Amino acid sequence: MTATTPLDAAPAAALHPRRWAAAVVMTVAALMDLLDVTIVNVAVPSIGRDLGASETALQWTVSAYLLGFAAVLIVSGHLGDRYGRRTLFLAGTAGFGLASLGCGTAQSPGQLIAARAVQGVMAAVLMPQVLGSFRTMFHGKERGTVFGMYGAVAGFASAVGLLLGGLLTDADLFGWGWRSVFLVNVPVALATLFAALVLVPATRERGAGRPDVLGSLVLAGGLVAVVLPLVQGHANGWPLWGWVCLGAGTAAVAGLGALEARRRGTATVPLLPARAFRLGAFSFGVGVQLLFSVGLQGFFLAFAIWLQGGQGYTPLQAGVLTVAFSVGGFLTAPAADGLAVRFGRRVLAAGALMMAGGFAWVWHAVHWAPAAHAGAWPLVPGLVLAGAGLGFLVVPLVNVVLSAVPAEIAGGASGIFATAQQFGGALGAAVIGTVFFSGLGSGGATHALSAAMPYVVGAFVLCAALSTALPKRAVAPDA
Repeated sequence: MTATTPLDAAPAAALHPRRWAAAVVMTVAALMDLLDVTIVNVAVPSIGRDLGASETALQWTVSAYLLGFAAVLIVSGHLGDRYGRRTLFLAGTAGFGLASLGCGTAQSPGQLIAARAVQGVMAAVLMPQVLGSFRTMFHGKERGTVFGMYGAVAGFASAVGLLLGGLLTDADLFGWGWRSVFLVNVPVALATLFAALVLVPATRERGAGRPDVLGSLVLAGGLVAVVLPLVQGHANGWPLWGWVCLGAGTAAVAGLGALEARRRGTATVPLLPARAFRLGAFSFGVGVQLLFSVGLQGFFLAFAIWLQGGQGYTPLQAGVLTVAFSVGGFLTAPAADGLAVRFGRRVLAAGALMMAGGFAWVWHAVHWAPAAHAGAWPLVPGLVLAGAGLGFLVVPLVNVVLSAVPAEIAGGASGIFATAQQFGGALGAAVIGTVFFSGLGSGGATHALSAAMPYVVGAFVLCAALSTALPKRAVAPDA
């Protein structure tokens, strides 16, 4: 997370002879989180039926994980920099496996939500240690290669998660049904934990600052206070306490940022670096990341329920259909960084408009869908177009924004972007999910999805508008 000089200043080959084996082990551990971002979406309807979960509980099943991740991501990166990444990686991997076991054996919606929150926290503990360790273990061309390998796996995971979620839920192995999507993590976590004990070296950063643990608690409380009334508000008739909670959460996050801006001469690493937020390009970039995640996570929550609950798709059929979105991303992602170096923000704006257009196509197809099982082909072009837009919008976003951010705070800025992505996903499940479930009670699944789609499309139109304020050029990917 910091930009200081690594303790391991000697050549990587001398210090880490098993660095490639370690990289494989850490990537497999990271894959558990990368899969869990999408794997649960397809299983949500089955979870609701089996546990008798309310609409609010289904929203929390998605939001709890993302909130837990967002709340501790930044501070866990700083903890790894200062006290050692290997220790936190091992703790995060073990904790993720245990939390996955808790999810898979949950007997009530409350138990599942609690386990999902812990799962998100543990994912946030292990994930920063992976990229931080890569930065220390590898140098020169090898560093570019290992980050490229990780990026390819991350992109591949979104499609695999959708397919695997449907396959495991439909297969009903050992009678587990949807529980398989969580229990599959347990043997993976055990295997990677034992392999990491042997292969992963201990790394940290020289002169890393003291993590702001108290600030992280305030940030976590503020994020939860914002999402809580948005999820619970509809079921409770939008009471006064919800608006007070929303205001208090917003004030807590803003107050934390203001307090950190006034700190001088302290060894504590700020969670929300004011220097970065004073740069318009960075602030607008965070807004793009946030709105992108709002639209995407909200769409897939509502779309999965519409396909299975309203159109009679099996989980596997729903997973296969939504892979069309990932296919679109695969088509454009390889060229996105190079185009952004040449054309900068115009590539991102075009990608956002493609996503808005693709989801508008899906909206139109949903509106004319039959009451029974709708054919997949009317939906596929819109999903492919939206996925292609994702490649142009998200892949180069950080590189475009970091072209305006000083190198010494680039690590912290990247952490803010990752937090915005997770928090935006939680907001999307809360806001768009609430609109969808409100329509579900009054007019059926197709009416509900049609009511939610303007918010999805609107999120990406706003992304396009904000993208016009970003830098004209991106930094080169190898920089």
